[in-house]
Amino acid sequence: MLVIDTRTHVISTDGERYPIDPVGGRRSDWSREHPVDLDGLLRALDNAGIDRAVVVLASTVCGHDNRYPADSVAARPDRLVGVHSLDAMAPDAVARIAYGQSRGLAGFRLFTTGTTLPGQAGWLGHPDTFPAWEHAEAQHMPICPQMTVEGIPAPRRARERFPRTRVLLDHRARPDLSDGRPYRRSGALFELAEFPGVHRKPTHRAIGAARQGTSTVPDFLAALLSAYGSARLMWGCKVPSVEGELADLLGQARASLASLPAADAEAVFGGTAERFSWGARARTKENGDA
Repeated sequence: MLVIDTRTHVISTDGERYPIDPVGGRRSDWSREHPVDLDGLLRALDNAGIDRAVVVLASTVCGHDNRYPADSVAARPDRLVGVHSLDAMAPDAVARIAYGQSRGLAGFRLFTTGTTLPGQAGWLGHPDTFPAWEHAEAQHMPICPQMTVEGIPAPRRARERFPRTRVLLDHRARPDLSDGRPYRRSGALFELAEFPGVHRKPTHRAIGAARQGTSTVPDFLAALLSAYGSARLMWGCKVPSVEGELADLLGQARASLASLPAADAEAVFGGTAERFSWGARARTKENGDA
């Protein structure tokens, strides 16, 4: 089975070349306690038997300085593709996206909440972000918002304005799943299924949330498959912001998602990401090259 991890971070040990400048002003605890650099990530991928990975800039470490993920992708384009962190309110946001594309960064992240940035930032649907959405739509680029359920109306409005954009929600928008099926507390997540470009990541965090209260992982997966189908689901581990070896985390994910039919499991663990054009090989084929 092809396995693509769509949610990894790399953190350089060279603080002079890649200065620490976190969004929100405070560095995340996990990045201090167990950072993983490029070599460490590649070893972890090999040990876990993972074919490729999407490297997402750790916004709580380097803010919007995307040089290290770009340098990492440049070093191993056969294994990695990058997602950069974007200040979408910046007047030069489109130029930053274009530069990221030239460095192998195939999508951009909108970081609006996290352990060091609690709550939900209000700028997500601001008109000043529309040039970035418009560029992403024209370039067929994924947009990866990290947000809470409360933030969903903003990307929904943007999707209505730019209907061909592809949106990949990080952490499943941090839903409260404790009420169990039919998951009315997180109904907005399932309502987004009406937009065909919206994709989801059943990450380590989301799988954990699906075990709370009366929810079960099989129930949650069944609800996701009913709403979206496996063609819009892709697994991401979130290493190293979660503790544990990548091989063990992949094993846990496979065990948790064991209720999936084989074809759906193949899609979630790699097939969807491959079709999503995460990776240099897919982009090369789309461009008509070798």
